Amino acid sequence: MTVLAALNAALDEALAEDERVFLLGEDLADPASGVNHVSSGLSTKHGADRVLNTPISEAAIAGAAIGAAIEGRLPVAEIMIMDFIGIAVDQIVNLAAKARFTSAGRTPCPVTIRTASFGGLGSGATHSQSLEAWFMHMPGIKVVVPSTPADAKGLLKAAIFDPDPVLFLETTALYGKRGPVPTGNHVVEFGKADIKRAGSDVTVVTYGRGVYDALDAATALEADGIDVEVLDLRTLVPLDMPAVLESVGRTARAVVAHYAVEFAGPGAEIAAQINTGLFGQLRAPVARVGSRFRPIPAAKDLEAAVYPNADRIAAAVRATVGYSK
Repeated sequence: MTVLAALNAALDEALAEDERVFLLGEDLADPASGVNHVSSGLSTKHGADRVLNTPISEAAIAGAAIGAAIEGRLPVAEIMIMDFIGIAVDQIVNLAAKARFTSAGRTPCPVTIRTASFGGLGSGATHSQSLEAWFMHMPGIKVVVPSTPADAKGLLKAAIFDPDPVLFLETTALYGKRGPVPTGNHVVEFGKADIKRAGSDVTVVTYGRGVYDALDAATALEADGIDVEVLDLRTLVPLDMPAVLESVGRTARAVVAHYAVEFAGPGAEIAAQINTGLFGQLRAPVARVGSRFRPIPAAKDLEAAVYPNADRIAAAVRATVGYSK
């Protein structure tokens, strides 16, 4: 099953399981079924009153979804491209994320906001960013980034039935990735990182698209005799630091890789927590590999130079393993 099919299956199952679930977004209903076709066939199967087309207004989509969640529904809103989420940030961070806090715990806001990064497709500066670090700063909202089909389905099911707001970040470049997906009601618990490749010399902490770059780098580094462990975080909030510290505690070396901008990105927080938790046990400073600090170019060769890749991760691993005081 592909990642895209797994997401569609999660939405299909959730719509069938609970009448409170509904989808809304731009052109979600058939035949368009969204810009990425994640909702393909769902309006035909479940009805146009459960899969709603909306005007082209991210603020309206988020506002309607958040209001419905506060009234007891389980909305899944699609913001077509992650760069456009800026238009809806006020609704998400000042209403959804704070609903439980400002109501003394009386008002949950079980809204799921799906969005996608179009990075890697040559879509340019306003369609290709990975902005997850923005939302990691906001208490009250969970941040989820799947990499495999199984995780895509299991994490989306968990998001839809979570009592609080969840930002669910997809990567368009991964929609075609194939892998096994467990049958039945497959749910992946938030805050549980997964070792995608076991190793003993260094841990690469990553998520989303970075998982595949890290796995490619690990394969290339076998020729150098370097055994790389690849740890997929799967959720950034909650962040499974116990799993990170357990892995890095064994390897004593860490590289953090992600498609968000390296400067002030998720890797900065993770590296700081590794340094605090394992001070005196590390054999080298924690290295970070992220997108370069500049807008994303539309030309694919220039775009590729901004993003991390297997070669940059492998170079960081070699420098970390070869580090000497």
